[in-house]
Amino acid sequence: MTRARLSDDGGLPSRGRVRAEIAIVLALSLGASAVYSLLSLANRLTRDVALSQQTATLNSSLSDRPVFDLLYQLMGIAVDLVPVLLVAFLLWREARPHLGRLGVDFSRAGRDVAGGAGIALAIGVPGIGLYLVGKALDLTVTVVPTDLAQHWWTVPVLLLSALRAGVTEEVIVVAYLFARLRDLGWRTWPIIVTAALLRGTYHLYQGFGAFVGNLVMGLAFGWLYARTGRVLPLVVAHVLMDAAVFVGYPWAAATFPSFFGLPS
Repeated sequence: MTRARLSDDGGLPSRGRVRAEIAIVLALSLGASAVYSLLSLANRLTRDVALSQQTATLNSSLSDRPVFDLLYQLMGIAVDLVPVLLVAFLLWREARPHLGRLGVDFSRAGRDVAGGAGIALAIGVPGIGLYLVGKALDLTVTVVPTDLAQHWWTVPVLLLSALRAGVTEEVIVVAYLFARLRDLGWRTWPIIVTAALLRGTYHLYQGFGAFVGNLVMGLAFGWLYARTGRVLPLVVAHVLMDAAVFVGYPWAAATFPSFFGLPS
């Protein structure tokens, strides 16, 4: 089958159309995040305060009224998942598995979950060490996973936030880019490196340490996806890592305040 050729007659889309589609998808999602992250880093570097003394909060309160804070949080999560629905729509195929081009296949869900848990352990623990090194070298800001007040809905919202990050990043940055860049004739390793660079760039608002850590994570995730063609283990791993950080932060911050740059 020829790659991404023209399509006035209903065949595969032309190469120009595929490039335009990629640009639109990224502009609506993590490409825009990368641009904002670069601006944020420039802003941080031009301040008189050292990077390690600055903070980045990942899950912030959006209203001082709990009901509206909850509604804003849920709305934000839902809107951020729309680009995932878009790529699912674009790459949907009639034959099963319908989302096979995105590496989504629930036939081995148990193995995917177990594999994702193993990946989370292998990537998450070294990631903590890299964060500490970045802080010590003044290359990384103090990351505050959440400043949400304690409500009955706080933990569910943080878990949904972790789910949003895992699904959005792995489906778009790994599965979607793999599918479309292959349509353009790219080889495997250029795709892996490009996706990893994008992942690192949209984390630059946390400093250079976060860029390096996410670049390495992106290379590992891309290599795994190229070998297996399955995105669900990567989604599970990402969600587990973020959930552990988001939900465990209040306890960790109270127990180890100096680690988070907080007063003891």
